[in-house]
Amino acid sequence: MPSRFAISVVLFLLGVLHAYIGWRLIPALPGLPAAQWLLGIWLLFSLPLIPGGLLSRFIKRQPFADRLAWAGMLAMGVFSSLLIATLVRELFLLAAPWLGLNGAEWSSWSALAVLLVAALATVVGFFNARRLAAVIDIDIPISGLPAGLHGFTIAQISDIHVGPTIKRGYLDSIVNKVNTLKPDLIAITGDLVDGSVEELAPHTAPLANLRSRHGAYFVTGNHEYYSNASEWVAEVRRLGLTVLMNEHVVVNHQGASLLVAGVTDYSAHHFDEAERSDPHAALAGGPSEVAVKLLLAHQPRSAAAAADAGFDLQLSGHTHGGQFFPWNLFVPLQQPYTAGLNRLRNLWVYTSRGTGYWGPPKRLLAPSEITRLRLVPL
Repeated sequence: MPSRFAISVVLFLLGVLHAYIGWRLIPALPGLPAAQWLLGIWLLFSLPLIPGGLLSRFIKRQPFADRLAWAGMLAMGVFSSLLIATLVRELFLLAAPWLGLNGAEWSSWSALAVLLVAALATVVGFFNARRLAAVIDIDIPISGLPAGLHGFTIAQISDIHVGPTIKRGYLDSIVNKVNTLKPDLIAITGDLVDGSVEELAPHTAPLANLRSRHGAYFVTGNHEYYSNASEWVAEVRRLGLTVLMNEHVVVNHQGASLLVAGVTDYSAHHFDEAERSDPHAALAGGPSEVAVKLLLAHQPRSAAAAADAGFDLQLSGHTHGGQFFPWNLFVPLQQPYTAGLNRLRNLWVYTSRGTGYWGPPKRLLAPSEITRLRLVPL
């Protein structure tokens, strides 16, 4: 549970930002009293709902906790769009004289535009987040790829975040879609859950239905560590998946070998020093001659160590591709890659935008994905 001081700081900042939105928009809508009242009432409810939604995971009583999470996360999504649109309006009004426009005349219209943009972004973002992720096809060119691995397919899903707003039905649709791809191997690159095994085991049960020629492999993300990683590792194994924690397996496919390694989350040592993420350790004891070395690592910033260790391909997630503007602009402050296929020395790094979402059920310009990666000769 966050400290009272942290909660107080968050409430204060939210209060200031809510007041700022009301101060800048409500007086600018004198001809639209209904819009003024609607915005004012929404701001009053939004202020407690957002922290309430974030703290709902500490409430044991159901279904109240999930309903509060839904309300709080929806409010957070609306608030984010309102705040950004309000700031953009401020810049527009400042620039109006330079554009030959009368800022006072545009004040009311621009305030109304903020409300409409926030509403549209919320509706479109909600639809994008809740629909089944599309399949993205990516070819990975590998030098010296043996004929037996030409066309080898890997289905990657990541960052599903089963929790208060994502339940069994959502995951079941993902599993069914993955199975229709008939992949050679399935990779789940972390952040599967937001909550305890006790709460969510019925909703992660569809993972047991995943089917591929060489099985399904899972690595932990930071959110597993927020939710008691050791219990989730045991539960995922019970469902029949192979969990790779700084270790590897060797897959033999049509006379060729593929080493599949996995590391614990990049931040795992903050929770348990014994589980520090280590791509070199994941290779320890592996065969000296293997056609392809694949690493599953939740965070893209494992790439430097993976390249040093000699991996050919790293599959990651974590970033959600930013999920919705403007958060995509902040991802590069922490991660080397936001989304897609990138090259680091001799290492290919593919960063999934995620198959679910975290927090607000909202995705804009960062669609969710089920990734089908195909190994091809260079």
